[in-house]
Amino acid sequence: MFDLKALVWLTVLGLFIYYCWRAFQAKDRAFVAARRHCEQMQVQMLDQSVYLRRLWIKRDARGRPGLWRAFYFEFTVTGGDRYFGRVLMLGRHIQRVELDPHRLH
Repeated sequence: MFDLKALVWLTVLGLFIYYCWRAFQAKDRAFVAARRHCEQMQVQMLDQSVYLRRLWIKRDARGRPGLWRAFYFEFTVTGGDRYFGRVLMLGRHIQRVELDPHRLH
């Protein structure tokens, strides 16, 4: 029925689908964290989106390897200037949300 080559391709396809599913979940979590942080800091998040800018493997506090992701987004204070912010994640956990230095109201 299935030969070894087909089994390997099905496994690769399954792993790719699993990675994509987890990547979409991570992006959704990063978006929610960015939106909340912008609300707390009283700035406006622009474009209502985050995008993945960096991805690599890093060890967590327990020494286990996990995917480290840096999602970027843009925000404004006055509506005229655009600034960048970052959501840093390790695995499914958000490590921190950072905003670039910006002008206050």
